[in-house]
Amino acid sequence: MHKILTLNNISSEGLDRLPKSDYDIADKFSDPDAILLRSFKMHDMEIPASLKAIGRAGAGVNNIPVDKMTGLGIPVFNAPGANANAVKELVVAGLLLASRDICQAWDFAKHLEGSDEEIGKAVEAGKKNFAGVELPGRTLGVVGLGAIGRYVANVAIDLGMNVIGFDPGITIEGAWQLSASVKKAANIEELLRNVDYVTFHVPLIDATNKMINEARLKIMRPGATILNFARQGIVDDEAVSGAIKAGKLRAYVCDFPTNLLKNHDRVITLPHLGASTKEAEDNCAIMVASQIRDYLENGNIRNSVNFPEVVAARETKYRILIANANVPNMVGQISTAMADANLNIHDMVNKSKQDIAYTLVDVDSTVPDSVIKSIAAIEGVKSVRVI
Repeated sequence: MHKILTLNNISSEGLDRLPKSDYDIADKFSDPDAILLRSFKMHDMEIPASLKAIGRAGAGVNNIPVDKMTGLGIPVFNAPGANANAVKELVVAGLLLASRDICQAWDFAKHLEGSDEEIGKAVEAGKKNFAGVELPGRTLGVVGLGAIGRYVANVAIDLGMNVIGFDPGITIEGAWQLSASVKKAANIEELLRNVDYVTFHVPLIDATNKMINEARLKIMRPGATILNFARQGIVDDEAVSGAIKAGKLRAYVCDFPTNLLKNHDRVITLPHLGASTKEAEDNCAIMVASQIRDYLENGNIRNSVNFPEVVAARETKYRILIANANVPNMVGQISTAMADANLNIHDMVNKSKQDIAYTLVDVDSTVPDSVIKSIAAIEGVKSVRVI
């Protein structure tokens, strides 16, 4: 029986992927095999020695100590793309809200007083203050062309916009999913110089922290609009606030309210609604629960942020899973430990990702405890498991 600890409410649609005959799911366990979570911050949490995997029902993993998990040989899974449509729809809503001054106009209308005739006169007198612009023919910059960025780029093309994208890490598969009308920028500066709107769909890491700052704001077109539904910190709020007050920017739309932004005249802040739809929560939970199950039962790894992707069909009843430092002669030492115990290797897969390597071995007979101890004792081995 596998024990699954939930640190947040996880959609029942996802939990149903873990059959009750084989999985015990609860929000309290001292010795879980895996953890499922959404926004719970794990950085100060004591990690149980029993833990084998972590599943984040979403894309971002800033709330998980990924480097620490890698050092312990624990893969961290996420659900990239499962909430892409939800975020795409919110970005489109943000484009329309900002372009037509809808929030400001709504606030104006909500506070009108007097008779209907007086309100009608006030509307006719005041509506000129909320004249907006239309999207067709305008240029949108999309920074980050993962699942969400591609959705946003493609729908913007459908809305009649010109689109420029920037993502130095885009995959061939990802590029095939983009509209052929999306133009490529060589760098972030080239993109910013040529857009009326820019939206960000990147993780918050050192390279993206304050990606929009005072220096980069200076090269943007006058009257541009910035949208950030990715992560707080990608945009320098103080720099953007100053640029709006100076008349450089038209608007800023984001998912991260602060005291500086929430009452700003030309800023629209939403309460982190990006993936807050039932469909997105269900999709994320289904994806990550399925990945956790496949890892616990078969050792397969899909959509791990810190481990390589390794998927292999079971060819024998006995499988050994090894996480180790990505250094020379690890496979040789692992194979020697098995050969010394007269274990025949039926199939072996070894892949690496940065500093971590993962080895999956199917053998033809029962694996003695002595072999596990022998492999675990190899310098650089972080975890060993038999299924």
